Amino acid sequence: MNSLVVDLILCGLAYVILIYFVATMTKTSIRRGNNRNDDGDGGIDNIVPPKIDLPPGVVWPADAPIKIKFPEPVEF
Repeated sequence: MNSLVVDLILCGLAYVILIYFVATMTKTSIRRGNNRNDDGDGGIDNIVPPKIDLPPGVVWPADAPIKIKFPEPVEF
């Protein structure tokens, strides 16, 4: 047998064994119910968006002053 064929067979066998071990390890963690909707980054969730320093005269649309338009009186 050519050494390339032997190498390919050994690599294939190692691949199958690794996939088997990975599948058995993940199956036990899924079965235990470790699904806590955690993204895994740790720490405290900070949902507040950062405050960005804008140049003078530029405002965010949410911070814009509210302009109330009163309807003009109709004359008959």
